[in-house]
Amino acid sequence: MGAAYLVWLGVKMWRAPVEAGAMPPLAAGRALRQAWLVTALNPKGIVFFVAFVPQFIDPARPFLVQALVLVATFVTLGAANAALYAALASRLSGAVRRPSLRRALNRTGGAVLMGAGLAVALRRG
Repeated sequence: MGAAYLVWLGVKMWRAPVEAGAMPPLAAGRALRQAWLVTALNPKGIVFFVAFVPQFIDPARPFLVQALVLVATFVTLGAANAALYAALASRLSGAVRRPSLRRALNRTGGAVLMGAGLAVALRRG
C-alpha cells in the first residue's frame, strides 16, 4: 500500500497544474504555529524521540519535568528548522515563478516519488 501511495503522489505531482499567480503568504504567527504542530505530530519525529531520547532521562530525577523539557526542546528546535526552511523558500520563491520551471520541478519531484514507489514495490525482503 505504501508503494502504491508513493506512485499515486508522484502521478498527482507530475500532473499538477502550474498556475501563473502565487499564493498569498501565511502570517508569521500562523506559519510558526503550523510548523510547530507539524513537528509535534510528525510520526517519524515521534519514533525518533521515543527511541533516542530516553538515554537522556536521569532515573534519579522526576520523569515528568525531564520529559516536558526534552519534548519542548525537541519540538521547538524542529519548528525552528521548519521556519528556516520556510524563510529560505520565501527568499527563493521569486526564482520559481516561471511556469516552465515550476512544471519541471513538479515533474522531477513526481518522477522521484514514482521511482521510490516502484523501488519499494520491487524490493525483495
